[in-house]
Amino acid sequence: MKTEFTRQQTVCFSGYRPEKLPWGYDETDTRCRELKRRLFHIAEALYVAGKRKFICGMARGCDTFFCEAALTLRDIHADVFIEAAIPCQTQANAWAAVQRARYFDLLSRCDAETFISRAYTRDCMMQRNRYMVDSSSVIVTVFDGRFGGTMATRKYAERCGLEIIDLMP
Repeated sequence: MKTEFTRQQTVCFSGYRPEKLPWGYDETDTRCRELKRRLFHIAEALYVAGKRKFICGMARGCDTFFCEAALTLRDIHADVFIEAAIPCQTQANAWAAVQRARYFDLLSRCDAETFISRAYTRDCMMQRNRYMVDSSSVIVTVFDGRFGGTMATRKYAERCGLEIIDLMP
C-alpha cells in the first residue's frame, strides 16, 4: 500500500470534545448520530475527490468520530490511509477506562502514528494541530464559532489556504 501522500491528497480534522457538544457524552442522541453520519458522508465525498490520507488528532469527542468515519471508509476503500497525530505519548492517561480502551482500539487500527512530543507540554496540542494543517489541503471541522482549540486551528488553516468544511455540532 502506498504510504507517501501529497498534501493535496490529505485531509485533517478539528472538532469539539464532549464537554462542548450539546449532547455531551450521549452518543445515542439523535444529533450525535446525525453528526457521525455527516462526517462519514463528507469523508466519502473527499475520497471521491481524490483524498486518500486522513489525519486524526485522536482526542475524545469529534476527533474520535472522525477517526471512526475514516476507518469505515477504509473498510470500503482499501487505499484509504489513516494517520493518528498524537500530541504526546500520555494523551489518554487521565481518561476514563472506557475512553482509553476506545482510543487504543482506534490507534491499533490506524496505519501510522505520529507523536508530536514524548511528554505533555503547554503547546503540544497546538503543535499537533499545526502539524495536521501543514500536512493537509482540506480541514473538516465541527465548529460553531466558540473560542478554543478548534477556532485557533481553523484560523491557522484559513491563513494557510486550506479548503475548510465546517459542520455545526
